[in-house]
Amino acid sequence: MRFMNREQYDTEGKRNWIRSMNLNPATSVGARLFIVFFAGTLLFTLSLGLFSYQISKTTIQNNARLTNQQTINQTADKLELVLKRYEDSLQQSLFNRDIQDMVRQASLKNTDSRQQIIIKQKVVAALGNWANANSGVVAVYLIPESDVMPNMISGMDSYGLLETAKEQEWYTSLVKSGGTMWMSVPTDHKDEIPYVFRIAKGFHSTGGRAYVVAADIKTSVLGDQLKEIDLGENAVVGIISKQLTPVAVSSDGKVVEFDVSVLSEEDRAESGSQNGRRANGESVLNTYSAFGDSGWTLMSTVPVSYLVKDTRVILLSTFIISIIVAVLALVIGLWMAKTIASPLKLMKHLMRQAAQGNLQVRMKEKGRDEIGELSSSFNEMMTQITSLVEQTTDTARAVLETAGELGRASRLTADSATEIVDATEQIASGAVDLAQEAERGNSLMEDIIVEMEHVVGTNQALGESSIKVSESSHKGILSLQELKDTTLLTEQKTNMLTDMVIRLQQTAFSVIKVLDVMQNVTRQTNILSLNASVEAARAGSAGKGFMVIAEEIRRLAEETRQSIDVVGQIVDSITNEMNDTVNTLSEVSPLYAHQIKVVQDTNQIFQSVQDQMGDFNDQLISVTTSIENLNKSQFTMSDAMGQVSAVAEQSSATSQEVASVCEYQKEVANKLVELSIELENASSKLQEKLGMFTT
Repeated sequence: MRFMNREQYDTEGKRNWIRSMNLNPATSVGARLFIVFFAGTLLFTLSLGLFSYQISKTTIQNNARLTNQQTINQTADKLELVLKRYEDSLQQSLFNRDIQDMVRQASLKNTDSRQQIIIKQKVVAALGNWANANSGVVAVYLIPESDVMPNMISGMDSYGLLETAKEQEWYTSLVKSGGTMWMSVPTDHKDEIPYVFRIAKGFHSTGGRAYVVAADIKTSVLGDQLKEIDLGENAVVGIISKQLTPVAVSSDGKVVEFDVSVLSEEDRAESGSQNGRRANGESVLNTYSAFGDSGWTLMSTVPVSYLVKDTRVILLSTFIISIIVAVLALVIGLWMAKTIASPLKLMKHLMRQAAQGNLQVRMKEKGRDEIGELSSSFNEMMTQITSLVEQTTDTARAVLETAGELGRASRLTADSATEIVDATEQIASGAVDLAQEAERGNSLMEDIIVEMEHVVGTNQALGESSIKVSESSHKGILSLQELKDTTLLTEQKTNMLTDMVIRLQQTAFSVIKVLDVMQNVTRQTNILSLNASVEAARAGSAGKGFMVIAEEIRRLAEETRQSIDVVGQIVDSITNEMNDTVNTLSEVSPLYAHQIKVVQDTNQIFQSVQDQMGDFNDQLISVTTSIENLNKSQFTMSDAMGQVSAVAEQSSATSQEVASVCEYQKEVANKLVELSIELENASSKLQEKLGMFTT
């Protein structure tokens, strides 16, 4: 068998440690350590970078939200001033006394056509002057409530307002309550930016004549204001009407980039911001603010991708740093795996060599860390194992020699035990014969003792019987005397009972007389109840209650009669039984006299038996004394035979026990011979195994 020393293993391991590295984390500590370090470092770096990226995006969006909100609020205030300027100018120019007088005059039915033409020319001129004075005005309309006065316009009616105005709800509202209303004028294509927006204002002239002045103003007036707002690339700013239709947009052309459906009616009544998405799915930041009495909302839409474009640098830096960290973690992880796994693999290799018999292997003790302490412990363990193997080898050699001597001594012991067993068996055989003879003599003595005991028992039984007969005779005399006294007492009690029964019979006759009286009373009560029933029947309805009572009394009287009959029957039965009792007692009295005479004769017989049993007891006492003396002699002889038998049995038992012990000693000696042979074989095998180890 070829063993590789530590230097050869180190040299070969340095060339092939990466190739031979175990990458299974379930079976390699180095692989687990490498994976944990590499994955943990990379995960921490990526998590930190992505967290920084998300924080930056959130911070930029929040800052943009605040900045855009301030810009939108300021622009909304500015646009409110623009709309207010148009409204004030319209109020000053088209609600003066001249215009009111002309509207009142034109609304009269008696105004001739020539005067109507003059008024129209003046009103149209006033409308044109106002349109020229305010930039962006395309057309101005004056629409009176009266059908006498015609509708007037300065400019082009491109949207057919004069034909349909009076049918619109806004016109009716302005005529009734006055006020100002701002409206968007949508185009035929919903994706196009409106060309104009409209202001309409209701007036009431002197004399109560109402009219509405409307003006179409270019949306470019508001669009130019919106274009001045720079919120970033692809950002759109627009004004939305109450009907969610666009009024003006900062971008030229179509409004496909501007989604006004993201706002609810509550959001349009205040300022704020929210995230949304365009039709193409692009994420945007919407900021809005309501302005003026127009009900319009100024809203901006900025792509989130534009706001967070600078954070891509952080994301890219995160990935680059993660790659660098991954490379460093790979190198450091491999170094850590080599630092920890290589000593462990070397130790595993050395332990395999030690298991194969090379106990000279040792680890290099480098450093004072856990690996160094493990190497030191391994070397100490191998030193202890080497010492243990050497001691075991010496011990096995000594055991082999001792096993040989033990085998020889065991054989001698087995031979001696065989001889002792034979001699002991002969002694036991003689003791058994002696014990049998002693047992036979002892058996005869026991039979004699049994017969003597039987005689003694019989004699004692006769004595006890005579005593019992004497006692019984005495008890019989006493019992007869007691029976005689009891019979006399019974005779007296019987005579007294006869007298009591006769008196009870007389009492029963008295009860019968009382029952006869009660029977008569019951008949009288029944007759009275019948009379009462007759009287109650005569009384009519007034006697119904009394009739019920009379009927109840009659029923009770009937029940009483029945009860008296039952009692009479019982009394008759008692009377008959008492007569029988008196007759029976009269027959018993002579029997008691005869019984007393018989008791006296029996008493004399018992007295004679008692006297004869006294003489018999005296003779039994003399016989019992002779038998007891003979019995004592038999017991003495039986004890002697018992002692001889006991000694013989004890000798036999001792001989058998000695034979058994010798037999067991013989078996133990044979077993020792076998064990000594096995010990010699085991010692030889142990020496062969220990010979494999190199110390």
